[in-house]
Amino acid sequence: MKRPAPRQPLRFSTQTLLLQLGVVLLVVLLSGAVHAWLTYERLGREAENQALTLARTVASDPAVRQEVQAISREAGTPPASVLLAGPLMAVAEGARTRTGALFVVITDETGLRLAHPDADRLGEKVSTDPSEALSGKEVTTRNTGTLGPSAGAKVPVFAPDSDTVVGEVSVGYSTENIVQSLTRDITPIALTAAGSLLAGILASFLLRRRLQRLTLGLEPEEISTLVHDQVAVLQGVDDGVIGVSADGRISVFNAAAQRLLGRPDLTGTPWKRAPVPEQLKALTLPDAAEADAVEVIAGGRVLVASARKALHRQEDLGWVVMLRDRTELQHLTRQLDAVGTMSTALRAQRHEFANQLHTIAGFMSIGQHQQARDYLARLAATGPLKFPVDQAELLQDPYLQAFVGAKGVEADERGVTLRIGPETLVRGQVTEPQDVTTVLGNLIDNAVNAAVAGSAADRWVEVELLDEPGADGGTLHIVVGDSGDGLAVGSEAAGAEGPEAEAVFAEGFTTSARPARAGGGQGLGLALARQLARRRGGDVRVLDPGSPGGPGAVFMATLPRTTADSPGRDKPPRENSYVGEDYNAGKDTDG
Repeated sequence: MKRPAPRQPLRFSTQTLLLQLGVVLLVVLLSGAVHAWLTYERLGREAENQALTLARTVASDPAVRQEVQAISREAGTPPASVLLAGPLMAVAEGARTRTGALFVVITDETGLRLAHPDADRLGEKVSTDPSEALSGKEVTTRNTGTLGPSAGAKVPVFAPDSDTVVGEVSVGYSTENIVQSLTRDITPIALTAAGSLLAGILASFLLRRRLQRLTLGLEPEEISTLVHDQVAVLQGVDDGVIGVSADGRISVFNAAAQRLLGRPDLTGTPWKRAPVPEQLKALTLPDAAEADAVEVIAGGRVLVASARKALHRQEDLGWVVMLRDRTELQHLTRQLDAVGTMSTALRAQRHEFANQLHTIAGFMSIGQHQQARDYLARLAATGPLKFPVDQAELLQDPYLQAFVGAKGVEADERGVTLRIGPETLVRGQVTEPQDVTTVLGNLIDNAVNAAVAGSAADRWVEVELLDEPGADGGTLHIVVGDSGDGLAVGSEAAGAEGPEAEAVFAEGFTTSARPARAGGGQGLGLALARQLARRRGGDVRVLDPGSPGGPGAVFMATLPRTTADSPGRDKPPRENSYVGEDYNAGKDTDG
């Protein structure tokens, strides 16, 4: 037998709506009932006061007082026919008729009726206890007598010449009249309650819709689970995540984004005024393409940023900006390029080694031993490998020798001569190869590109390096010039410190004729080199912007704490007049 499917529980918004409707209905009913009860009590008190006033008026009438005293002195009570035609009956009925009272009853000191609306009741004892009034007290009552339920009053009748109670006057108003008055008064109360109920129902529905919109239709358990998952994901990933809500405020700024951008938690900050790179804000513009990714320099890091529109059931929730760190990847890529260049150089010279061995074998086979020895001596003096770098022997550090040598092979393949300047002197050892590789490699690559694009027939790039000892590590000074046509950043040549020259350090600046490729790193080399140098307390700047026809621009980089003393450090330093001075002063323009 198939078991019935369990009933699905009501949604939280539905439960909230029903609860609100129940509360509104209960409040309206209680308010209406209390108001109706208070109105009933007010009408009852008004009837009692009106009865008390009428009873006092009748009881204080001198004719009534005298007639009641006269009847009380007589033995027995007059017959009903006599009482019906007597003055007391006339006074009581006249007052009752004029005021609309249910009854006006006059009794003697024993409680026997002397006046009553029903003639058959004359001479009989009253149906309600008259003892309090006969004892001299005025009382208000609500009870049911022979004429029905009433709200009334009892007032004693005193003798004309003394304080002796000789009877009492009872006046009552029917409670049915009170109910009729209440019915008339309750109509606006009912209309007000109905209006309040409708307003409460409408407000409940509007609140339900707002609740569904704010919670995106999620149940409280789903929201709790979503919050836990969000915290676990956002704090557990290495990628930076920035959430921008539809109203333009930062709603998510995870720990990775704080680390990558070097900023504190910016949650709640307006996105347009947030202290983040402008390239990130441009990704969230209305006309921005979601597929585009940009490279951004922030805090000495190369970041790849992309943005996606956040939608939920066609509702616009804002933007999500993703940040990925590519700094280490670029460092490793540059080192891998250097190793690959070295490998290419080794493969290119493998044939030369074979030819040299064949030459030695030929000398030995024909008996020319002395020539073989001389040939071996020349090989020992020049080394087994020969990089296409002029004056490479000026570099003493093996890391710089290998890296610059590899760059020389790349430059030679593009028809550019890489040479070491005569003022080069590096006596220490490089201790921060990654930063040195990034800065020196970017400067050499830019210089080679400028030389290839230049109009000079002789294409060259010249590098001068000088290290300076320091207490916490040596400083490496790098000067790179080329034979290109200069920076050409303005219509007129700008000084080395001019605003036009500073434009080359802006992210995305490039002199390449080809458009920058997204994610290709074009236009980021100088910006990254400057940030790395400044993070170490150094700088990268333009010494000379160059001129059309050559020589080209000259850049200088200062990298503190990147070298360490070597055993030969005690040698006297050489003069170097080019570091910090005009690199092209005194040099031949033909290279």
